[in-house]
Amino acid sequence: MRKLGLIGGMSWASTAMYYEQINRGVRRKLGGRHSAPLLIESFDFEPIAQAQADGEWDRLGNQLAESARRLATAGAEGLVLCSNTMHKLYDYLTDAVDIPVLHIGDVTAKAIRAEKIGRAALLGTRFTMSEGFLRDRLKSHGIELAIPDPERMAEIDRIIFDELVLGEATVESKRTMKTFVTNLQKAGNEAVVLGCTELVMVVNPNSNVLPIFDTTALHAEAALDWILDAE
Repeated sequence: MRKLGLIGGMSWASTAMYYEQINRGVRRKLGGRHSAPLLIESFDFEPIAQAQADGEWDRLGNQLAESARRLATAGAEGLVLCSNTMHKLYDYLTDAVDIPVLHIGDVTAKAIRAEKIGRAALLGTRFTMSEGFLRDRLKSHGIELAIPDPERMAEIDRIIFDELVLGEATVESKRTMKTFVTNLQKAGNEAVVLGCTELVMVVNPNSNVLPIFDTTALHAEAALDWILDAE
């Protein structure tokens, strides 16, 4: 198996999902007591969330670059950034190290195209929904994207930053998101992309009116495939 570096803590809740899903996948594929060879650098999310709000993206990009270099020096042969929003800074990672960095947008687009879906709604933080860093990546694979109206966008962002990054998911927020997904289906969308690694905490991919693409699970599965492909 190849050794993978995880840049996490943004938030700890989604990073825990990556760790569990990758290791369960290794056990499923190899059996026995096998587990994944991982290096993890987990950030304190509070100052990162504040820097995001303040628009200090260059400073955050430099922090990610330093993290990537530390993991590469420690022996990581590839990297996964455990956050959709921080993929805004993906180029800082690829500029910092010569090892592969698996992009969450590419693996998500591959799954969507495999289902022959051409139009999907993108949900995530306000940064992910309103900016182009993930939308443009998906569009480059031929996928048309829709985003919620400003009021719904604000509510989704609130749920993420006030609840999910704390590891909490209220019944009310689950009901709110279910209503949002139903409305997206009525608006003609063929699927929903959970473009925030924590959104699966309030949107059940298996019990909705539309196909749900969970970027966390897709990214973790791609990481698993990379770890096991030692050629």
